[in-house]
Amino acid sequence: MGHTDSMDQMYRKHSQMIYAFLLSKCGDGVLAEELAQETFYQAVKSIDRFKGQSSASTWLCGIANNVWLTYLRKQKRSGEIFPSDEDEACFASSSAESPEDKFIRKADNLTLMQALHELKEPMREVLYLRLMGDLSFREIGQIMGQSENWARVTFYRGKTKLLEGVKIDE
Repeated sequence: MGHTDSMDQMYRKHSQMIYAFLLSKCGDGVLAEELAQETFYQAVKSIDRFKGQSSASTWLCGIANNVWLTYLRKQKRSGEIFPSDEDEACFASSSAESPEDKFIRKADNLTLMQALHELKEPMREVLYLRLMGDLSFREIGQIMGQSENWARVTFYRGKTKLLEGVKIDE
């Protein structure tokens, strides 16, 4: 299998997670999509440097984070206005019905997204990565430079805040 085949598979497997990761950073669906495309472009350019010492998702999130930081530096230099948090986004569907999936299914997506945007970082990012990116707590910890336990606790606290802020009909 060549690099093109492996990148195609990597894109199919991780594109939603990368989009969710970037959406958690910028809060703008269109911008997150553009940055996700740039992330995969950069990944294609540097696939030869991927040694497999980390998971592909961790490697791609590292690239996505660098793409985001580059974007911020360009925005700061050009003096452009930071994108708004008003964009709608949808949650990626998952075949397994986890407690998180049940929560999302029961909640109104717009209301849930508004509540998510009100959370402070890094809690908001952890929730996005878990709910939309379908990442394990270990992977979230790696991406955030923290422990797996930190990711679990942060997710639990964020989910609790969401439950307090979002009315769900039982």
